[in-house]
Amino acid sequence: MDMLNTTNTISSAMLDTLRIPGYFAAISAIVLSWHIVVASGPGKRLIALILSQSDEPVAVSPSGVTEDTSAQECTAFRSRVFVFQVLRLTGSVALLGLTLATLGFIPKSNSETSSPLFTNFMENFVKAKYNHVSGNSGSEMSQIAVLLAYVYTSLLAGSILLRPIASPWSKTANRHLAAILLVAFLVFTYRDVWPLLTFTDKPADAAEGWLLWSKLTVLCVTAVFIPLLMPREYIPVDPQNPAPKPNPEQTTPLLSLLMFSFLDPLVWRAYKTPHLSLDDHLPPLADYDRTPYLVDRAFKNLDSFSGAKKRHLFFGLMKTFRREYIELAFMTLLRVLTAYASPIGVKQLLLYVEQNGEGAYVRPWVWISWLFLGPFIGAVVMQRYIFIGTGTVVRVEAIITQLVFEHALRMRMKGAGSDIKGSGGAVTHTTSATESSARVGTPLGDDADDDSIRESSNGRSVTASSSTPKSASNRTRTIGKESLPEVPAQGDHTLGKLNNMVTTDLKNISGGRDFLLCVIYGALGILLSGWFLYSILGWSAMVGMIVMVLGFPLPGYTTKLIQKFQVEKMKKTDARVQLVAESMNILRLIKFFGWEEKINAQIAEKCEDELKYVLKGRLLDILNNIINYVIPLITMIASYSTYTIIMKGDLTASTVFSSIAVFDLLRSQLQTLFYMIPPILQAKVSLNRVTEFLQEIELLDKYAVIPDSRVPGSTIQGPDMENVIGFRDATFAWSTHSEIHTRRNFRLCIEGELHFRRGGFNLIIGPTGSGKTALLMALLGEMHFIPSDLHSSFNLPRGGGVAYAAQEAWVQNDTIKDNILFGSPFVEERYKKVIYQCGLEPDLAFFETGDDTEVGEKGLTLSGGQKARITLARAIYSPAEIILLDDVLAALDVHTARWIVDKCFQGDQVKGRTVLLVTHNIVMTTQLADFVVVIGRNGHIASQGTADDVLVDNYKLVDELGEAYSFPEKSGDDVEDKPLDVKVQKLNGKLTVAEEASEGHVNWKAMKLYLNNLGTPLFWFAFFSGVVLSDASNTIQVWWLGYWALQYEGSTHTEVSIPFYLIIYAIFAIISIVLYSFGFTMYMFGSIRASRVIHRKLVGAVTRTTLQWLDTTPTARIIARCTQDINAVDGPVSHYLSWLCELTITMMVKFGAVILFTPIFLFPGIALAIFGCWCGQVYIQAQLTVKREMSNARSPVLSHFGAAVEGIVSIRAYGCQTSFKNDSMIKIDRYTRAARTFNNLDRWINIRLEPLGGLYAAALAAWLIYRRNLSKANDIGFSLDMAVGFSSLILLWVKVLNELEINGDSLERIQDYVSIEQEPKSTASGVPPAYWPASGDMRVENLSASYSFNGPKVLKDISFHIKSGQRVGVVGRTGSGKSSLILSLLRCIYTEGNVYYDSVLTSSVNLDVLRSNITIIPQVPELLSASVRHNLDPFGEHDDATLNNALRSAGLFSFQKDDDDVRITLESSISSGGANLSVGQRQILALARALVRGSKLLILDEATSAIDYETDTIIQKSLREELKGDVTLITVAHRLQTIMDADKILVLDAGKVLEFDSPSELLKKDGGLLKSLVDESGDSEKLYAMAHLEHQNLLNRVRCPT
Repeated sequence: MDMLNTTNTISSAMLDTLRIPGYFAAISAIVLSWHIVVASGPGKRLIALILSQSDEPVAVSPSGVTEDTSAQECTAFRSRVFVFQVLRLTGSVALLGLTLATLGFIPKSNSETSSPLFTNFMENFVKAKYNHVSGNSGSEMSQIAVLLAYVYTSLLAGSILLRPIASPWSKTANRHLAAILLVAFLVFTYRDVWPLLTFTDKPADAAEGWLLWSKLTVLCVTAVFIPLLMPREYIPVDPQNPAPKPNPEQTTPLLSLLMFSFLDPLVWRAYKTPHLSLDDHLPPLADYDRTPYLVDRAFKNLDSFSGAKKRHLFFGLMKTFRREYIELAFMTLLRVLTAYASPIGVKQLLLYVEQNGEGAYVRPWVWISWLFLGPFIGAVVMQRYIFIGTGTVVRVEAIITQLVFEHALRMRMKGAGSDIKGSGGAVTHTTSATESSARVGTPLGDDADDDSIRESSNGRSVTASSSTPKSASNRTRTIGKESLPEVPAQGDHTLGKLNNMVTTDLKNISGGRDFLLCVIYGALGILLSGWFLYSILGWSAMVGMIVMVLGFPLPGYTTKLIQKFQVEKMKKTDARVQLVAESMNILRLIKFFGWEEKINAQIAEKCEDELKYVLKGRLLDILNNIINYVIPLITMIASYSTYTIIMKGDLTASTVFSSIAVFDLLRSQLQTLFYMIPPILQAKVSLNRVTEFLQEIELLDKYAVIPDSRVPGSTIQGPDMENVIGFRDATFAWSTHSEIHTRRNFRLCIEGELHFRRGGFNLIIGPTGSGKTALLMALLGEMHFIPSDLHSSFNLPRGGGVAYAAQEAWVQNDTIKDNILFGSPFVEERYKKVIYQCGLEPDLAFFETGDDTEVGEKGLTLSGGQKARITLARAIYSPAEIILLDDVLAALDVHTARWIVDKCFQGDQVKGRTVLLVTHNIVMTTQLADFVVVIGRNGHIASQGTADDVLVDNYKLVDELGEAYSFPEKSGDDVEDKPLDVKVQKLNGKLTVAEEASEGHVNWKAMKLYLNNLGTPLFWFAFFSGVVLSDASNTIQVWWLGYWALQYEGSTHTEVSIPFYLIIYAIFAIISIVLYSFGFTMYMFGSIRASRVIHRKLVGAVTRTTLQWLDTTPTARIIARCTQDINAVDGPVSHYLSWLCELTITMMVKFGAVILFTPIFLFPGIALAIFGCWCGQVYIQAQLTVKREMSNARSPVLSHFGAAVEGIVSIRAYGCQTSFKNDSMIKIDRYTRAARTFNNLDRWINIRLEPLGGLYAAALAAWLIYRRNLSKANDIGFSLDMAVGFSSLILLWVKVLNELEINGDSLERIQDYVSIEQEPKSTASGVPPAYWPASGDMRVENLSASYSFNGPKVLKDISFHIKSGQRVGVVGRTGSGKSSLILSLLRCIYTEGNVYYDSVLTSSVNLDVLRSNITIIPQVPELLSASVRHNLDPFGEHDDATLNNALRSAGLFSFQKDDDDVRITLESSISSGGANLSVGQRQILALARALVRGSKLLILDEATSAIDYETDTIIQKSLREELKGDVTLITVAHRLQTIMDADKILVLDAGKVLEFDSPSELLKKDGGLLKSLVDESGDSEKLYAMAHLEHQNLLNRVRCPT
């Protein structure tokens, strides 16, 4: 029996809580010992041997500060850490001393004598040793265990102090030390502090007296305050590349991190400064947020080209961020538990009041404190959750943006439309492969030097051994000898889809980040609510839960309907956005044609279609809100009815108000659940889209193989083609899916061998649409290679570099100099030579800032010829050995073209390099040709060889060439051979006006724009009345339940009329629902009206603005106003404004209810509201400025996408994908830096305001409990319920106000655009007679023009008269004023003088009437993404016969046969910007569109520059024959052949008319400018013949081919 008692005593002693610190210390000692062994040299070698790893040194984390950090900061940081380490060592030693004092001086509490514990211990130890019994008591051994634990912590603290701050030992030992001290603190808190919170228990160690409280004080400092306040060392994620300056969140103390105090300096700076700069004021980016690190971390799980498995993107993201989501799950669980703090506290307090404290175990002030501590802990947990969640989202955004960018660089642009499922119908395509195929601003990305791609060092070549690349699709069918994927016919909208992926889809993915919150918080919260209600109401709560479950299908059904209408609404939105985007892209054409009103009407119609679904969606939102309100309400009524009627229970205040709080929680959880389901589903859809893009999009041949199946030799050249540029028996298509009608099934076929001359000048010629550009694209690997046999191959050696100049010149929105350098090192002498040889010196002299001038978006500051020459200069300046030039002469006048041929193509910068030139200008270039390739109309090689051989074999070309070998002598006014040292005044070179970032709050003018259009004062009265009365009814409902509970005091159950109280309660609920529905339905109709009016004003202002404003405003910015900002007005602005009004009224009603019962809390409530508003204003000031910086930082990311897409062929040709990827990461990092700060600021205000609500409720509870102003529990419960509701809404009110201000920024931007400068409005007096114009007579008198009101004149007092029906050509050098003349005729710029059109002064005619009666065909043709029919007749005003006649007159049928199955018809589809047509074909369609209009005055501005001579001749002949005799034709042309048969020619120079007469008369004029232009051309005799003159003294300069 004694043995059994001894065993029980030992067991009890072992379980003594006082020994827990000793146990933890023992475990820590074992773990650290193992750590020491492992960290030693032998230990490392042993582990390396076991794990079969190399014996390499383990990287040691550097110090908490980097070498780049200032020495002052290093010293300050280390000093702060050292102070805290010393304090902790001191604390540990003090605890050791206090425990020794306890052993030495505190008597045993249960002994008869008062000998100290230590004396007792020694006596019992001796007794046990000699008598073999256990003599020491449990308390003695427990104190020894605590003593040993403190000895151990003192040793750890000392060892940490002696080691470097960030050494591995210090880091590990610090964690062990903090854990042991915290365990000791928790043990003593449980033993000695918790009993003080109760009425019955006493501290277990009370006998220690002052020593106990001294130990607790020291423990609190060392175990709690020091770990919370000590700075954390900075450990870089990449020790080899630490951040120059760590982000404060990486080094701030733990308490500061939890409370976000590290943002205080930023917040106060923002409060005092009007605007913060991202680069100067925002915290630096943490190294774990840098895009390069994120790419290394995530791509191995996401990108198949980086080794990732082919699986859904979701699983790759989960694997990458698994640690973050584990922590998120834990935080969500804690948040669910802390949510029940208020209901528990309210119940216990009301029970205490009801029972007058009888039987209470815990003191009431504990529950009062719990009303504050519960929400505070919940706030800390939730803000930690959101901190991790938003940080993860920003990282995911960066990763997916870069992932899509890099993958898009592998994408086949010409076949791009055929790989994403469900993208629309088939699109008819043509043969051209120009750079303009990428017109929509979107992302791109992978590199040409991908490790997984095997490419020969000297070039890119493919042989038959590579066969057909494997497709992402597994469904194939055999076509001849090829196995090609079977893919549905789809549209050419991949570029738009890319843009959507990094905007809309990325936003949707971010919106679905809280799926864990939905699962854990929603599901677990509902279960806990049911359990809590069961504990209060018994099984009647189950009845309520059953009713709730039965009601679940209703919100599910409404959610399904909302999704359905949302899908339809998005379709309408897409239609509107597409129309707006295309309209803004061709806005200049719209203004030239006078289509503003018609386009405005079309956009308004699309907007109206969209608003119909917005209206339906909002009606369903109101219905859904009502259902989510009614279900918990019915649940509550069912529970209370069952509890009182069936269970015969008495409703008490504690039962009612605690259950009300839980029902409110239940309502919140249900709303959270149903609110989160749609964005989660949207996120899933967007993840599917991105996954599909990554796995299904068609890639270039060199990427379109599964990485795991790549084999060496799959891309090697033919055995004898190592240094050859050319083809052997090769066929190319635009897509791997040859059965799909992409690119009109065009195939480039090279039969036999085609080898270009290395080191020579190679010409590629052929008619429009024959496939000249396709030949260059095939060499560059842009087309799909289809081998004909085992010997098929092609090769483009890349060892020496490749340069490429596209037919449609691609320039970046950068300076002229940077566009030319394009990443190459600057060599001044070479650079000046290239500028000179490319004829850019006069142009640079024209610009005030020279080559530092920004070219603007798509080069809008440059003419077509200037862009072409800058693109040419880029290719010439590059060190590439091979230069591919795609018709770079097309946009140049005769003088400039001759200069390029003589100075550039025959200059020293081209000598010895291989040049492949596609051109129609055979006359000038044949003399240079070492090798000529002629492509026929069917994509086959017609002939190849030397120029003489080709001319002999192709007699048609001989006829076209005419005097091809006639070379004029240099005229006296040629540009000097000596390069000019151009010196111009250098300014900043900025063209595009920087987007203004608003400062401070949203201005009242912008808010008035929305508020005034919402409705009249009657509207506001109806809305506010509904909301106020609805909230008042809700408040009365809560009070009524308390009043019902009061009836049970002093009355029996049978004396209370339960049905009466239930009916009254239900009546108030119904009134609340009806009033709520009425108020918000009124608001809904007002918001629809406001959206309609604002959209109409915005579109009207933009379409009626001036060209000068358009020239300085990027199109993307205009589109953003009409799409992104309008969407904000339709959605968030409307939503947050109504929510703000509702919250304001609800807070006032609840606060009024609190004051009604406790007037003394009027001033604390006002103080709380004022403090909350002040904090909110401080926060909003910082948040707005950071939000604007974030928006501004996001735009360059998207702009970079757009620029890369437009120039993707050039980027891949130059092989500069790496630099573009790096640029993308830099821009993403700037956005990430702003986005992380933006999200953290949100946490800053939350963590400060959310606990304030709990503090207010706790103070009210303390007053009510201890002062007993209210003796009735129901009044106390009602007051607490109102106080908790009021205080909890303060933060929400601030957040909603902030969101309204942030989204109100869109209103500011719209307001700015509504008030932009406008062209004169139409007036009744400006309407001309109905017959006008009856002829095309044009008379100009003393016309001067300038591009700004006080700007320099670009036209100077010019006068001329063009009779009706005349054909007039306009010529002149670059900058002579040709384009300015056309703009002045259309009144697009500021003019002086008089212009008479059919005898009517044009300045007196409304602009829309004037421009609708003049038709201009610009040099760059603008086409819509629609059918040919819609492009010719966008408003459906003409029949098919008229449209076909226009196509015939424009020359379309001259290069396609009637039986050609790929011919262009009225039903053929045109992709965005006409990307699926060659430039020549686009110009033909633009010409046909002009002919359809039937104007009396037709202006052609270089409208046939990209068309071959033969087709141009046919077009000019057709125009002469088809145009009526009273139609005047003005033609601006660089090709003299186009205008030499005109009735008159107008020669301009420096804005003045130098010559104006018939060609025959002008050619007789010695020294005339036209005569000099003709004499310098290569076909002067033909031009003289066209002018009907006998030209003499020129035949001796003609050299005929032999």
